[in-house]
Amino acid sequence: MVVIRAAESADADAVRAIATAAYRKYTVRMGREPAPMSADYPRAISEHHVWVALAQDRIAGFVVLVPAPGHLLLENVAVSPADQGLGIGVLLLRRAEERARELGLREIRLYTNAAMTENLAYYPRHGYTPTHRAREDGYDRVFFRKVLEPPDRPAGR
Repeated sequence: MVVIRAAESADADAVRAIATAAYRKYTVRMGREPAPMSADYPRAISEHHVWVALAQDRIAGFVVLVPAPGHLLLENVAVSPADQGLGIGVLLLRRAEERARELGLREIRLYTNAAMTENLAYYPRHGYTPTHRAREDGYDRVFFRKVLEPPDRPAGR
């Protein structure tokens, strides 16, 4: 069973280790380290933007969610390579949708590096639509969005 909970300050090292392990394979393709490998996870955790996925009482993945005007930015989602393929990423994407709804937002946006071709196929399978490409912070990025369905209306209305 996988449990998703808000990250705590003590989780920062585990989150960084997962990011490093999950993104290392892209370094050669991109010619540099992906941005998530150098992110400030202690700050993101202190700002309450990080949720972790616990599998058998250990952190197996995480998601960074940053509220923005009119949408929720899914800044990063990563799963430990040993835990990939078990549905943990899907659970973290669901957490993003739940968080957006908690904040009254109906749209989630994200971006991925164009060299991360696996992600270019993964996100559309989960309802995300590509919106544009741009060079940003020295990275070639592909931007996606997902518009969330409104909550179900009460019966009889």
